[in-house]
Order: sequence, then C-alpha cells, then structure tokens
Amino acid sequence: MADKLVPLAEKRLLDVKIGQLPNWLATCNFTPNGVLAGVRRGYDRYYNKYVNVKRGGIGGIAMVLVGYVALSYVWQYDHIKHDRWRKYH
Repeated sequence: MADKLVPLAEKRLLDVKIGQLPNWLATCNFTPNGVLAGVRRGYDRYYNKYVNVKRGGIGGIAMVLVGYVALSYVWQYDHIKHDRWRKYH
C-alpha cells in the first residue's frame, strides 16, 4: 500500500529529503516557546523509549549518567590537564 501523504511540517528530520530541507526548516518554529516545545518532545520521546517501560533495565539511566560524566570531563579537561603529576628528567 502506498504511503500516506504527510505535510512537510509534520515530517521528522530523518524523513526529509535533501532538496526539501530548506522548506522544512522554514516551517520550523524557532521562537523560544517553539524551541522549548521541541526539547520537551525530545525528552518525552527519550523517557518513553528508555525509562518508562514495563521491563526496563538500567540502560536509559546509565546512558544519561555516562553522557553526564563525559560532558563533565570535556568541560573540566583544561583544569585537569594542569593538575597532573609530571615527571621531570
């Protein structure tokens, strides 16, 4: 059966062709409320996929913790780099 025609504004980024990208970006809402709604939708999608499941494991929470540790290390790398013990010849 053929796919239903979906308006360009309702398509996800992965479903948009390269030639349609400028038109798709023009339909996006870049106001502060629109950006906040997009972040909220992304958080809800992540939460429902990895955390709020019947037989969930520790996978979703572990991904968040690993991401936090990696991001903290990147932010503090310059400070950590200068605190290393150095051997002088």
